[in-house]
Amino acid sequence: MFGLLSLFSMTSDATVTNGHTKHESSSKKEWVRLNVGGTTFLTTKQTLCKDPHSFLCRICHDEQLIDSMRDSTGAFLIDRDPAYFGPVLNYLRHGKVIIDKNLIEEGVLAEAEFYQISSLVRLLKVRLREKDDGNQSKRTQQVYRVLQSHEDELTQMLSTLSDGWKCEQVINIGSGYSYECNQSEFLILASYQLDTPDSDHSPHKFIDKIQLP
Repeated sequence: MFGLLSLFSMTSDATVTNGHTKHESSSKKEWVRLNVGGTTFLTTKQTLCKDPHSFLCRICHDEQLIDSMRDSTGAFLIDRDPAYFGPVLNYLRHGKVIIDKNLIEEGVLAEAEFYQISSLVRLLKVRLREKDDGNQSKRTQQVYRVLQSHEDELTQMLSTLSDGWKCEQVINIGSGYSYECNQSEFLILASYQLDTPDSDHSPHKFIDKIQLP
């Protein structure tokens, strides 16, 4: 009887121990190496499978993809731009869209679509749409003025254009109207680029603030 109890106790302890060991092993993250365009990234299956329908999740579970897409070190080979893969991977890690100033959002969107990460695709499309709307709300208008100058004043007048005014054209209109004046008369076409935040702001409201010599 004592022998049977001892055997039962040993079996129970082994089961608990094995169960604990199994729990510990299952809780550990499985690390994955990706070779994206020659650059190696180290991440986990848990991160790659944040979107279970994505290409990145499929390469972790599809045996055919696993066997055919590894380099000599065992990393998954993906022929894409590594610079634009970084923001995609970071989004899967922490759920935020962070894009380096040297990258363009359209490029990150192309990668998100390739990897089939639907939530990131939606976020980037919203950001790009808002950006386009903001650019369209900015209207650039050109304001023009015509100045008249004698020949001996022309050089000085052109050199004193300031406050954003730009000489577009100088037109010789011939001699002055006075018989006592033999100098030619010139018309100076000057322009000013006026940025208005939206269509409700007319450039004429700002013209008085623009000074000409």
